[in-house]
Amino acid sequence: MLQKTHTANLADFEHHDHPPSNSVFGFWVYLMTDCVLFASLFATFGVLGHQFAGGPTGRDLFDIPGVAIETAVLLLSSITYGFAMLDANRRKSGGTLRWLAVTFVLGVVFLVFELREFSHLIEEGAGPQRSAFLSSFFTLVATHGLHVFFGLVWMIVMMIHVIRKPELGEKELRGLTCLSLFWHFLDVVWICVFTFVYLGSVL
Repeated sequence: MLQKTHTANLADFEHHDHPPSNSVFGFWVYLMTDCVLFASLFATFGVLGHQFAGGPTGRDLFDIPGVAIETAVLLLSSITYGFAMLDANRRKSGGTLRWLAVTFVLGVVFLVFELREFSHLIEEGAGPQRSAFLSSFFTLVATHGLHVFFGLVWMIVMMIHVIRKPELGEKELRGLTCLSLFWHFLDVVWICVFTFVYLGSVL
């Protein structure tokens, strides 16, 4: 009888604390397709990155200190999201919401930096139509920025879910886990952008 009770409790623990991984696995598959997308954009930039058409180069245009701050903001948002997941796994909805809010703000700050850079480049006559170099640059960086934007929309949706269901059930944890994978993936992609596009163009 004691053995049966122990087995039942163990099964109940696994059911509640280890949600089915099908949706998470499916999201990993999606991330692999996104890897192919960004790999194609990086390859395109690698081919066109020296086609300036007599226009400005990355050395002339890029503000590396400013981009470094932008990078630090996004990396910090990855850390704060990690804290949100720690609280989510402890079923602490208040802490989860607070860290998600901080992550959201940092994501918005990152997008503001990016939009300001685009606006400045276009004002300087260095828009995407100026050269193949700038076309590939705008396409790659804007695609990443669009992913960040949709990540922020998803984050709002998850915050609403947490507010409505503060006990944080399996569905909410799976959603937060998938968003965590997505957000950290965007950080990795941006590190590649900063290294390959910005530093590579300047150095």
